[in-house]
Amino acid sequence: MNLGTGIIGETGLQYFGKMSALISHEIKNVLAIINENAGLLEDYTMMAEKGMPIDSKRLKTASGRIMAQIQRAECIIKNMNKFAHSVDENIRAIDLSEVIDLVVALSAKFVSMHNVKIELNPTLEQVSITTSPFFIENLLWRCLNFSVDSIGQGETIGIMLEETEKGAEIKFTGIQDIGASQPDSFPGDAEKALLKTLKAEVKTDLMCGELRLSFPKDITK
Repeated sequence: MNLGTGIIGETGLQYFGKMSALISHEIKNVLAIINENAGLLEDYTMMAEKGMPIDSKRLKTASGRIMAQIQRAECIIKNMNKFAHSVDENIRAIDLSEVIDLVVALSAKFVSMHNVKIELNPTLEQVSITTSPFFIENLLWRCLNFSVDSIGQGETIGIMLEETEKGAEIKFTGIQDIGASQPDSFPGDAEKALLKTLKAEVKTDLMCGELRLSFPKDITK
């Protein structure tokens, strides 16, 4: 994808860097847990060689933790590959539910650090539109970031996807303090540039604490 110059290019590079850092931290955490449990298995092996009794449950626990982290790493790599491919794809038909799932997965570490939960309401159904996957991901990340900053710890952000006559709408719900934070900070210049590029609109409902994104069915028309 040709990100070009100016605010869109800068915004895209910032987003790519942020997601790459989050993925890197997740992989580092996986390796640390695997390394810790591999060390335990090595200690058990040395104990066995010395004729010392070994609790088989401890062996199973350590090996089980390693297997769990390997499965976790496979999911991280899968999401990383999806994210990387979205950068080199310009405009194509996408399933918005899959894009939302990807952004939520990539943001899991960021969300957990703020002690906030994400709830997909209801289970997202397939809604296809033709647009730029990378810019959609970038915009959703910014909306999620804003939502996290606008609520208290322990709160839950709901995300809903609905197909509309003209395209699709994504709702971020449960943003209690949106009235206090929205006027001056959101949408900012970066969000406005992304909205313009995607031919999308954003609206906030102060009474309901909702942020709504509307996307056209086909960005090329």
